[in-house]
Amino acid sequence: MHHFEWSADPVAFAFGPIHVFWYGILFATAILSGLEFMKWVYRREGKNLDALDTLFVYIVVGIVVGARLGHCFFYEPDFYLAHPMKIFAVWEGGLASHGGGLGVILALYLYAKKYKADMLWLLDRLAVPTALFGFFVRMGNFMNSEIIGDPTESVFGIVFTRVDMLARHPTQLYEAFSYLLIFFLLTILYVKKGSSFQRGFLFGLFLLLIFSARFIIEFVKTQQADYSFGIGLSTGQLLSIPFLLLGLYLLMRSVKKEH
Repeated sequence: MHHFEWSADPVAFAFGPIHVFWYGILFATAILSGLEFMKWVYRREGKNLDALDTLFVYIVVGIVVGARLGHCFFYEPDFYLAHPMKIFAVWEGGLASHGGGLGVILALYLYAKKYKADMLWLLDRLAVPTALFGFFVRMGNFMNSEIIGDPTESVFGIVFTRVDMLARHPTQLYEAFSYLLIFFLLTILYVKKGSSFQRGFLFGLFLLLIFSARFIIEFVKTQQADYSFGIGLSTGQLLSIPFLLLGLYLLMRSVKKEH
């Protein structure tokens, strides 16, 4: 069976020694699209747009710091504990979505505490563009030919020629389009029912859908961590379980409050 071959250059363009990567472009697009979405939400709900400037800073710092530390200590702890200064070498790559999620939640907690904001209200609204954020980031991974899947002979297989000549599951695309569908679903729900949902419902649904997709796709993804627990589940799956449980709890709590 002939499979599609993917050999895209991770570098979008260069100015002399300065290289601009597709991943960076897509990561920036993800953040800016999230900001524009939240501006729309704030206008729609009559909130003060000026408050978004500070919130935006908290979220970006939470994403970057959390994602970097998550990669270092969730996926390559031995290396980074032996070379702690490498933690700061963000340009060498290495961001983890679970760490980014934890970083954002912590950043929102600090923001809500300082500015007396409703944290669950924020999480419900931010959940929607975060699904779109995941789409752009996984497309960045696709441009880098990274986070690839196991070898396959299925029609979905893609040969990542920058890695090897085996047809593999394009797990970045599986995740990207799963997240895009979740974004559309959450957007429709927000537009149709928005503020009538119990606090925590949209965020709970987001967690349940996103990390269910992640958990399932991990079964055909190559091992990302430099270690294994030997229990048939990947690090990504184990890290997804707490988010799944939190999502389930928030959904059950929301349904119970409605009745």
